[in-house]
Amino acid sequence: MEKISVFMDDYRSPPDGYVFVETIDECIELLRKFDIEHLSLDHDLISKTRNGTMLVQMMIDEKLFANRITIHSANSVAGKGMYNHFKQAQKDLIMPPTIIVSLRPLPLKFIPPRVLQHYMDVM
Repeated sequence: MEKISVFMDDYRSPPDGYVFVETIDECIELLRKFDIEHLSLDHDLISKTRNGTMLVQMMIDEKLFANRITIHSANSVAGKGMYNHFKQAQKDLIMPPTIIVSLRPLPLKFIPPRVLQHYMDVM
């Protein structure tokens, strides 16, 4: 199965080499069809009801994971909630403990080069 990295956001542009998706439906489709090396997730999307938290719950329910997951949402409360859902799934042995989950909020306007290094380490 082909390995890809995915960046889900409706505002920011993805780092080079990432497949860009704007909705949770697009993201779930890729999780079902590909081996995802790195998945970077935003919370607040165009749809106010179909957001990152809903995606995380779908991923846990269907056991669809990536090798590495980053929550990059600037929404600190929702981003931390997404992170905590993944960590709880690991504690509950639903999600493998080998999956690295990171909480690294990205600013909306400018992404400093040192922050992008987190994404370049995947390549």
